Amino acid sequence: MAWKALGAATLAFSLGFSARVTAQDNGPYKVLKIELAGGDGGFDYVTADPDGRNLYVARSGPAGHIGIFKLDTLAHAGEIPGTSAHGAAVDTATGHGFATSSPVTMFDAKTFAVLKKIDVQGHPDGYLNDSYNHHFYILSHAAPNITVLDDKDGSLLGTIDIGGAPEQAVADGRGKIFVDIEDKAAIAVVDANTMKMVGKYDLSRRGGECAGLALDAKNSILFAACRQNKNMVILSAADGRIITDLPIGNGCDGAVFNPDTMETFSSQGDGTLTVIKENSPASFSVEQTVPTPARAKTLTFDPKTGRIFLITAEYGPVPPTAAQPPAEAPPPNAPAWMRAPRPPMIPGSFQILVVGK
Repeated sequence: MAWKALGAATLAFSLGFSARVTAQDNGPYKVLKIELAGGDGGFDYVTADPDGRNLYVARSGPAGHIGIFKLDTLAHAGEIPGTSAHGAAVDTATGHGFATSSPVTMFDAKTFAVLKKIDVQGHPDGYLNDSYNHHFYILSHAAPNITVLDDKDGSLLGTIDIGGAPEQAVADGRGKIFVDIEDKAAIAVVDANTMKMVGKYDLSRRGGECAGLALDAKNSILFAACRQNKNMVILSAADGRIITDLPIGNGCDGAVFNPDTMETFSSQGDGTLTVIKENSPASFSVEQTVPTPARAKTLTFDPKTGRIFLITAEYGPVPPTAAQPPAEAPPPNAPAWMRAPRPPMIPGSFQILVVGK
């Protein structure tokens, strides 16, 4: 596409987004920056490395690569070519990073050089790096649901069956891991030492299709962002007791918790970022709904600045003959924008968003 056409599309988007911000902005958070990063390939997850001050964006497809940006400026810092993945994360202690490609890619977190490729079963998708014992957890909707690697050398430590499709995982730093099971309306409780599921919390009375999960580790509170009822189910991490639920936007695909401000953020594909305030371990409220560009449905958090990073792109009209490949079919109860055939991404329109006060 010609740069002139891309510029016109971006200008039209910017004007529309500005109008929505003016109409809906009613709190301390706002979109501070939109960085037009460009580049080819699909995208899924974005991950901040607060210690190394880098931001990792995995791009998928024939042009797949891991794009790396400076966390403070969003300047391009490097890339790992030839790697079609859903996401990537690093372990500060070992200096190693992993990308959920197939096979999984292990790389040096300083030079970004590929160290090895690791064959695993299933379909690598989501991920969690746990600093408790320096293990990297690969989430797969197909069995095995979780594959565990050693951050030190990338060796395969084992697999974990949780009986369903994992979407997001969080660790309490004390040996427990919590994983939302998207197709079972449940949260799996995993012992990081034995690598076995030791419990399961039922969410079906309040929510389903939960695709985001955040944790207040100090107070043992879990926040499950669920698509089915467009709500955040808040429960005890100790016993699974549901405390309450609150409304969020449509098409959530990630959640994070800021322990300094006691706020949980949930990103949705409908162009909203929901901010939920923990007033106390028994009292919660929706503090703000931040307008964002549409399809900015995954997010990451920088604890050193308190800023949220999201990713999205511009899309053109759906071609009349467009058909969604069976392998890319959306999950049951997915919102309308996910069920419809996917429109083509406008070349060069990939964006990184920064949200803060």
